[in-house]
Amino acid sequence: MSSTEPPRVPLAVAAAVPKPGTVRVAEGEKLRSVALPGLTLSVRSRPGTRTDLPPALYVHGLGGSSQNWSALMPLLEDSVDGEALDLPGFGDSPPPDDGNYSVTGHARAVIRFLDARGRGPVHLFGNSLGGAVTTRVAAVRPDLVRTLTLVSPALPELRVQRTALPTGLLAVPGIAALFTRLTKEWTPEQRVRGVTALCYGDPGRVSADGFQAAVEEMERRLQLPYFWDAMARSARGVVNAYTLGGQHGLWRQAERVLAPTLLIYGGRDLLVSYRMAARAARTFRDSRLLTLPDAGHVAMMEYPERVATAFRELVADAGALDGQYDLGATGEKAGSAESITEQGS
Repeated sequence: MSSTEPPRVPLAVAAAVPKPGTVRVAEGEKLRSVALPGLTLSVRSRPGTRTDLPPALYVHGLGGSSQNWSALMPLLEDSVDGEALDLPGFGDSPPPDDGNYSVTGHARAVIRFLDARGRGPVHLFGNSLGGAVTTRVAAVRPDLVRTLTLVSPALPELRVQRTALPTGLLAVPGIAALFTRLTKEWTPEQRVRGVTALCYGDPGRVSADGFQAAVEEMERRLQLPYFWDAMARSARGVVNAYTLGGQHGLWRQAERVLAPTLLIYGGRDLLVSYRMAARAARTFRDSRLLTLPDAGHVAMMEYPERVATAFRELVADAGALDGQYDLGATGEKAGSAESITEQGS
């Protein structure tokens, strides 16, 4: 594990933040802090096996962290030079100084990181909340994105699944504090089991070591005074993004994405409806769809090999490894959509 500088924290909470615990770093990964004006981001990297590989950036979902990509990143290290960031207030990143946890605020953090690093265009990956964030990034800054891979992206649904309602309720003011009081006796193990049951199509696919690592991370996060605030405000940001219309609506922005796009949906997803896959495939103009009937909300953790294979096929078909896809005379690509359905393992 590489050394990291102490994260900068807004003055309002700086005094209350305990000494952070150890964040797990897998073999071959490095962890560092990147300081930007008003923002500090923790970044997990897995360098490519060659120095000439194109960059990739992975963005996690609500309540997640850069560790959510640790199963996928080594499978692609011969294709991309990978970095995964912790969004502000999540993982090992402290809250943003402006307290902005909206989808736009998170997208701005991603854009600022890419601009500061000069790494664009990148192969951009997003899961859940990260899918909404990266969709917005790809729409407003097409120069930063070679390809876009979305795993269960949190795009607006008219009929939200009942199993997703408790997560959405976090957006209601006061609910996070109430939930904290009601669950104060819950152990980290109980919390992790609940999250696993919600996010995995088959919780039995989580290894004993993976479960223990999640428990340790849960214990660490529960000590952070801003943990529930970041969760609640980010959930509120997703709900608010769902209500936006016009050019700022997420579906409208999805129509504007120029980059070749891989869409991945799980048939057992309890948070993002499987039925949204068809609409997404119609909306993103240059897309292919991978449906995994046995997967839940985090296919890149449950079925990383299948996700890696689908990404390689996207790159091969688009000729995008070297950023050579044709935007045409108007700067817009002709719409196309392919659909791949994989049967259960």
